[in-house]
Order: sequence, then structure tokens, then C-alpha cells
Amino acid sequence: MSGLVIVRFVHFTMIMLVFGACMFRPFMLTDPRQQGRVRNLLDPLVCLMAGLGLISAVGWLLLVAQDMGGALDLPTVRKVIADTFFGKVWSLHVLLCAALLICLRIPGQRTAVVARPVSALALATLAPVGHGAMLGGMDGTLLVINQMLHLFSAGAWLGALLLMIFLLAKPLGVDMRDLMLRFSGFGLVLVAGVVATGLINVWVLTASLWPVPGRSAFATVLAVKAALVVAMLGLALYHRWALRRGDIPAHRLQRTVVLEWACGIGALLVVALLGTLAPTPLS
Repeated sequence: MSGLVIVRFVHFTMIMLVFGACMFRPFMLTDPRQQGRVRNLLDPLVCLMAGLGLISAVGWLLLVAQDMGGALDLPTVRKVIADTFFGKVWSLHVLLCAALLICLRIPGQRTAVVARPVSALALATLAPVGHGAMLGGMDGTLLVINQMLHLFSAGAWLGALLLMIFLLAKPLGVDMRDLMLRFSGFGLVLVAGVVATGLINVWVLTASLWPVPGRSAFATVLAVKAALVVAMLGLALYHRWALRRGDIPAHRLQRTVVLEWACGIGALLVVALLGTLAPTPLS
């Protein structure tokens, strides 16, 4: 596995988890006292993830510069930043990652509120790079918008699951059954967003509704990603069914939520590899 794939995986994971955790905390915790307790326990982890996101963003830039210029030195990095579309977008992205880390490091409710749109902007600036930059004109713009929606849906889902795992381990007086029932309805909307925008991406990039696995490396890796997403969807539907019946033990619920989240992290690893492969349209 190449260094770029590893860096992409770390970066996607960190930025998406920070976004989802920031966005869903107010939704999941309506009691200010609960929010304060969770903030004291969870903020160090979120700050760590934001820090890793910033470091991996810089690492991503350096690896791309080395690949484009054949050598890793300051003139090459400057040239990539000044003369390429990736460099211009990525410079903004790195600044947003730094601003996000600063917002999360400064204590207080106001900076926590600011961190939400900053995390959304940081995630959004991932959309124009990679396959999102393959097309030009209006088609390219629509593809980037679709990719943004895909990232927002997946990031919100994974970040909320991380928060759910944390609360299942330390309930802090939260009614977890009620919370998960409320989240499951919203989660199905996120799943629909992930699936719909993902299918649009596949159709645009491969010129087919679904490429046949084995016909290309891209198609085969894409099939693995789809299998992991289907597994997540199945677990989400199981949680909703079991919670409505009210007969799922807490320890089993915790295990299956962790399994759902782990499938999502596995899908991000596949995405990191997928972004380095060229889609092969079927003739």
C-alpha cells in the first residue's frame, strides 16, 4: 500500500469524523449539563483527530508535490501550490484544517459553534480534488457539488456513530434508546444521501450504472466499498428494528454499533485506494 493511500485514508477519516462529531453533538445532547460533561471527555479526542487531519493534509501535499515534480524540495512544493488547481484548492484546505484545530483548542461554546461551519468547509474542499476534478464546465461543477453532498452524508453518519459509541460506553444519564431511535430516522436520510450521491458519482465517472467487478481495478475496489456500505445499511436497519422491539441488550447494541462504524472506516480505506485508480468507462 502506497504512502499516498495511507495519508489519504488518515486524512479522510479524521476530517469526516470531526465534522460528524461537531455537527451531531447538539442534536444528540439537548441537556447543557450533558453537553458539558461530554465536551470535557470527548474534546481531547476531537482535537487529536483535527491535529492528525492537519498533519495528514500537509503530508498529502508533500507526496503529491513529490509525485508531480519527481523530487521533494521547497521549489517543487511552491510550484505545485502556485501553478496547479490541486495546489490552490489544497492551500485553502490546509488553512481550514488549521483554523478548525484552533477553534477546537480554544475552550468555550462560541468557538464550538464556529467549529461546525469550519469543519464543513474543510470537508467540502476535499470534493474538488481527485475524481471531482475530472470534468470541466457545468458538468464538473455538478460533479463537485454531488461529491460534497456525498462527503457530508458519509461524514455525518460516521461522526455520529463515533459519538454514539462514546455515549454507549459512558451514558452520562442519557436515555440511549430514545437517542438512538431519534438518530436512526435521521441516519436513514444520511444513508439515502450516501447511496444516491455515490451512484451518481459511479454513473458519471464510469459511463455506466455500475461497472462489472473484475473488468478493471477501479470496478473491483468499488464493489468492495459497496459491500461495506450495504453492511452498514443492514446494521442500521437492524438497530432500528431491535430498538423498536425494545429487546436488545446494551452490550450487544454497543458491539453492533462498533461493527457498523468499523465497516464505515473500512469503506474509507477503500475510498483512499479508489481515489488513486483511474475509472475505466465501459465501451
